[in-house]
Amino acid sequence: MVLRGVRVVELAGLAPGPFCGMVLADFGADVVRVNRLGSAGENFLARGKRSLALDLKRSQGVAVLRRMCARADVLLEPFRCGVMEKLQLGPETLLQDNPKLIYARLSGFGQSGIFSKVAGHDINYLALSGVLSKIGRSGENPYPPLNLLADFGGGGLMCTLGIVLALFERTRSGRGQVIDSSMVEGTAYLSSFLWKTQPMGLWEQPRGQNMLDGGAPFYTTYKTADGEFMAVGAIEPQFYAQLLKGLGLESEELPSQMSLADWPEMKKKFADVFAKKTKAEWCQIFDGTDACVTPVLTFEEALHHQHNRERASFITDGKQLPSPRPAPLLSRTPAVPSAKGDPSVGEHTVEVLREYGFSQEEIRQLHSDGIVESDKLKANL
Repeated sequence: MVLRGVRVVELAGLAPGPFCGMVLADFGADVVRVNRLGSAGENFLARGKRSLALDLKRSQGVAVLRRMCARADVLLEPFRCGVMEKLQLGPETLLQDNPKLIYARLSGFGQSGIFSKVAGHDINYLALSGVLSKIGRSGENPYPPLNLLADFGGGGLMCTLGIVLALFERTRSGRGQVIDSSMVEGTAYLSSFLWKTQPMGLWEQPRGQNMLDGGAPFYTTYKTADGEFMAVGAIEPQFYAQLLKGLGLESEELPSQMSLADWPEMKKKFADVFAKKTKAEWCQIFDGTDACVTPVLTFEEALHHQHNRERASFITDGKQLPSPRPAPLLSRTPAVPSAKGDPSVGEHTVEVLREYGFSQEEIRQLHSDGIVESDKLKANL
């Protein structure tokens, strides 16, 4: 795989950091997740990783991590600004030990600025980026699209891109660097299209009344007779014509597609039509056409949809639990995600420490002092 041989040390955190580490692992990196002692509940998104349980609140634990980073290619840390410096594990220290280290700092507000040391979650980063103000129904409060945009799009995935870019640059310079990955800025960057199209008037109406935010009758969702939903995205005239054909409506009897004043009434008319048939019946009508009409699938339905099955878009692990296949699909060196279940905390403590140059006696002493945890060591002792 493309990242084979890349050693990543990931400090355990919440969703964005683990997702970044999982993507790297899916594409071949050797990712060691450093968990806190006794932290059984923080092991989501751990596919393909190994787990080392380490106490970073004690100087011996800090020394262990520092030795590991001297041999690693990437350090991924998800803490607020200043935490790593307090631990004596800041970039200046670790890059002095290992000038080739890529030091990835994934945080909500970034490593500088008045919010850099305060707490936050996806909704806060989304709000500060300006993007949240654009999302929501007309006349309603803004609402977040789950915690996908800031945590995973502007956060975990953007940080992954930074790491891959830094790895590529290192092949030229031989040097590592620090990545300041702010979820606020990553989310704002994702929204570049919104910023760049403002002069076109694409967003000049109030929230929820524009073409791409649910205001247009041809770009929204409609409830079907069985309580399910269909998604409509028929923007271009030729696709809009296919939509009207499927709905059994005549364009001559309707207002112009782009008549904003008529959109509310058009939405009511389309809603009345969609409510007369079930989701399955609408799929029979629109599947295979260019009307840009698709069913709104549940997770379970997405797993079994013919298109997704033909592309093997979803995979199952050793416990038969489904999840999306890593994307994008590379032709020669595709990701081969681990089929094993997520590792238990400290499951690989001994083998990881050995690989990073610790002797058996050092490992036993670290365990005896309560610096590391390992079920295997407990059994041996």
